[in-house]
Amino acid sequence: MRHGKKVNHLGRKTAHRKAMLANMACSLIEHKRINTTVAKAKALKQFVEPLITKAKAENNVTAEKGTHNRRIVFKNLRDKYAVTELFSAVAEKVADRPGGYTRIIKLGNRLGDNADMAMIELVDFNELYNAGKPKKKSTRRSRRGGKKEDEAKTETPPVAPAETAEAQADVENVTDDSEE
Repeated sequence: MRHGKKVNHLGRKTAHRKAMLANMACSLIEHKRINTTVAKAKALKQFVEPLITKAKAENNVTAEKGTHNRRIVFKNLRDKYAVTELFSAVAEKVADRPGGYTRIIKLGNRLGDNADMAMIELVDFNELYNAGKPKKKSTRRSRRGGKKEDEAKTETPPVAPAETAEAQADVENVTDDSEE
């Protein structure tokens, strides 16, 4: 019986499994999709989704907490380029998604050993699935009150350069008449 055994060991020792998942996660972050077996894809999904959540949460917390999240992610990934990509491009793209950052698509069986193959990809980077859906407007607002600046811009109507020249000429004529 397998009561309470949540980890799929994938036929490897612990160190080999962690290194393999770290390498696969770096490849997924770098290339946005990879092909692998179904079992490895499911294990990778459990491995990489908490890391993406930590990367996404960095923008909403203080600098100390953000540094801590980077260190935790670096401990798991062991690749500074993947960590940089994760915290910049990937975190920005998944900022409004509440979870489910990856998608597993089954591809069939591999020719050599008949293993079940799958493609795992980052959901927000697939342009084919997201092409028909319009982008949502961000509901986030800054604390600085950017809305007041927009209202101020709309209150003053734009003035054409010709109108300003005519108004300037009128002002000069009025001052010339008052001098005489």
